[in-house]
Amino acid sequence: MKTKSKALLLTLCAVLLVTASVLGTMAFLTSNDEVVNTFSVGSVAIKLDEAKANTDGSLVDGADRVKANSYKLLPGHTYNKDPMVTVLNGSEASYIKMTVTFSKASALDAIFAPTGADLTSIFNGYDAANWVYKGNTKDATADTRTYEFWYKETVGAPTADVALNALFDSITVPGTITNEQLATIEGMTITVNAYAIQADGFANAEAAWAAFN
Repeated sequence: MKTKSKALLLTLCAVLLVTASVLGTMAFLTSNDEVVNTFSVGSVAIKLDEAKANTDGSLVDGADRVKANSYKLLPGHTYNKDPMVTVLNGSEASYIKMTVTFSKASALDAIFAPTGADLTSIFNGYDAANWVYKGNTKDATADTRTYEFWYKETVGAPTADVALNALFDSITVPGTITNEQLATIEGMTITVNAYAIQADGFANAEAAWAAFN
């Protein structure tokens, strides 16, 4: 009996040791945590407008700014035209450029080329301090010539609209233009466009506009 009791006791001890070993491996110390990333969507937003003008180029008192004006051209006459870009509230930092496109390019070349002047000569109050002239290109098929201007620095508008200086404030038809020359540009249009592209991710404006094009 003593021998059997001793053997049973040893067996129970062995079982207890196994049980303690198993339970020991299951007693984990644990912890957990997390980081939640929330993303909002950035945007680049601008508007382009100009002062409301009568056909003679005089301003309409009290009128809101508009997207288009119509003029009756006369030699030596000046017409109010002040294309202005506004970078809208919340817009990310961006590069801004404007283009001014003249239709009837061939007729205009015939008028202006002999004097060696380009069409920027008719712009009054051109803001060269803030807008950099980048040259012009002619589209022979469309018979247009487009002049390009870049704003000198990046512009952001995180909390409020930012109105940039107007590219120019008026245009003057040279007094040397004859009635015959004016007839060749009947129906001419001047179309101004504004563009914005994010500054982030580009080394400079040249790289940004190269990617844009």
